[in-house]
Amino acid sequence: MTNKDLFEALRMFEKEKNIPMDYMLQQIQKAIVTACKNNTKSASKDNTKEPTPTEKGNENVVFKIDPDKNLFDVKLVKTVVDEVISPDFEISLADAEKITKRKRIEIGEEIQVPLDPKQLGRIAVSSARSVIRQGIRAGEKDQTLLEFQSKLGEIVTATVERIDPKSGAATIRIGKSEAVLPKAEQLGYENLVEGDHIKVYISKIDETGSKGPHAFISRTHPGFVRRLFEQEVPEIYDGIVEIKSVSREAGSRTKMAVSSSNPDVDAIGACIGPKGSRVNSIVAELGGEKIDIINYSENPEKYISAALSPAEVIKVEIIDEDKKSCKATVPDHQLSLAIGNKGQNARLAARLTGWRIDIRPESGFYGEDEDDEPVDNAEEAAQNIAEDVSEESANEATENAAAEENAEEALEEIAEESDEVLADEDAVEKAAGETEEAETSDSAEETGEESAEQVDSIE
Repeated sequence: MTNKDLFEALRMFEKEKNIPMDYMLQQIQKAIVTACKNNTKSASKDNTKEPTPTEKGNENVVFKIDPDKNLFDVKLVKTVVDEVISPDFEISLADAEKITKRKRIEIGEEIQVPLDPKQLGRIAVSSARSVIRQGIRAGEKDQTLLEFQSKLGEIVTATVERIDPKSGAATIRIGKSEAVLPKAEQLGYENLVEGDHIKVYISKIDETGSKGPHAFISRTHPGFVRRLFEQEVPEIYDGIVEIKSVSREAGSRTKMAVSSSNPDVDAIGACIGPKGSRVNSIVAELGGEKIDIINYSENPEKYISAALSPAEVIKVEIIDEDKKSCKATVPDHQLSLAIGNKGQNARLAARLTGWRIDIRPESGFYGEDEDDEPVDNAEEAAQNIAEDVSEESANEATENAAAEENAEEALEEIAEESDEVLADEDAVEKAAGETEEAETSDSAEETGEESAEQVDSIE
């Protein structure tokens, strides 16, 4: 390869990999110095001794490089001697005169000798090749890091290159770098396809990765919504309207607090846009995700009341300002609206404001006015609870025993009454029997008398 070919290759490499030519030339120089240092022609055969500078190889190298003139010249510095012992460091007087084409050269003088790559050993050349490769990889990592750092916290348009069929993760290309968009960072409704152009948010950069620096990208991060509004709303970009806070459950709902530095500019109206054009375009990008925009206030009561919208808040009571704890009272018929589906509205409001919100209905409920005093001694509290439970259990057992005793007494009384009734029934039956027998006997006597009278009359 000629010098011209070398510089053309470096220019092409700079264009494709975006690695500057000066950087690559530095790596080549480093590789050549390493090869000269590892050239062990003069090395000692005794491996038990530490190598001397002479045994390590001559690394006193002089470079002359000019890309405009395609000049790349490498020379070793050697010392002129009468008898050459170490060829890597020394040169004879005759050879020095031939190289320099000077006749007046003194012993001990240092001259620059052109480097012949063929004189370098195979190991030295292999080491130089490794140095160049490492330099290229390091340059690529540096360029990737610089590219990602310049876009940190920003939205970029990326191209989907491939989809992992198992995990659903998408490998995307951002400029000349690649990044992975995990399935967890994608919107739930999305089914990405190779070749799609999507917007992603660069949330973080890891510079210590084993495979080099890589970016964490997302479409579910709250910053994604923030940047979308900054791109869509000129008042936010100009600094007139400021986004104070954003809380989000991706794919479902977002709450955003805004304020205006200009009293003539309505912060919420600016974000919504004429006939909702601005917010609608963002909702379309988010796949129909609902967005609640509220006015930010330095007054916690007003801010919390607005954060619980669309529910109407009657009052907000600050319980502990240091711990940011409060109680919000809402009409009974709007309690479910304030809490939201599976607690979503209350959860987003708490994240948005940074306050712990206890939502209560207007009518109240049992125990809401009792003071929740902090318990200092957990052991004592547990013991008290245990005693209360034991006392309740004992009372319940006593009541159960009394109930059982009363039941038994009642059963005995019923049994006695039943026996008495049965006895009375037997007496009645017996009396009835006796009466029937008496009546039968009387009728028999009457019949006998009638018969005797009839006989007498016949006679």
